[in-house]
Amino acid sequence: MTAFALATAIDGIAVRRFRADDGPDLVRHANSFAVARNLRDAFPHPYTDRDAEAWLARADDEQAERSFAITAADAVIGGIGLKREFDVNRLTNEVGYWLGEAWWGRGIATAALQAVSAWAFSELDIVRIWGGVYSSNPASCRVLEKADYAYEGTLRRSVIKNGVILDQLVYARLRPDV
Repeated sequence: MTAFALATAIDGIAVRRFRADDGPDLVRHANSFAVARNLRDAFPHPYTDRDAEAWLARADDEQAERSFAITAADAVIGGIGLKREFDVNRLTNEVGYWLGEAWWGRGIATAALQAVSAWAFSELDIVRIWGGVYSSNPASCRVLEKADYAYEGTLRRSVIKNGVILDQLVYARLRPDV
């Protein structure tokens, strides 16, 4: 996938593959407790140069076609990616995304999710994309809903984040032509 602009109120917002020189921007926006508290524990806090180097090396492996940087004026401000499911779930991908705090509330995450979802249904052999959201993160629920993901249910007390047991809300979008 080449970079493409997103339909947002801010010019210069795009989604593209991560590059080796994205480390400083990645650290600047990922090193935030407000960001990390809504993501899995695999997303570290604090987020260091070493974490960025490790992520950029992973993003350059065989999954690179499914890991994308969200950018403003070509500088990384967030990330979005798809994780392939396997076995009987092989036609499903899980989506995850994050955005630096300074960029919240501008429709950027929604635009990135819409664009990556459309790309995935066009380019990948999948029929379903799903995302799980902690019950403490209603803003992410709105992102999914605005990107045409439907609420499917609640996994009660299914996650623990920062010592707190939370429900996880499940949203999904289906390939329109299947």
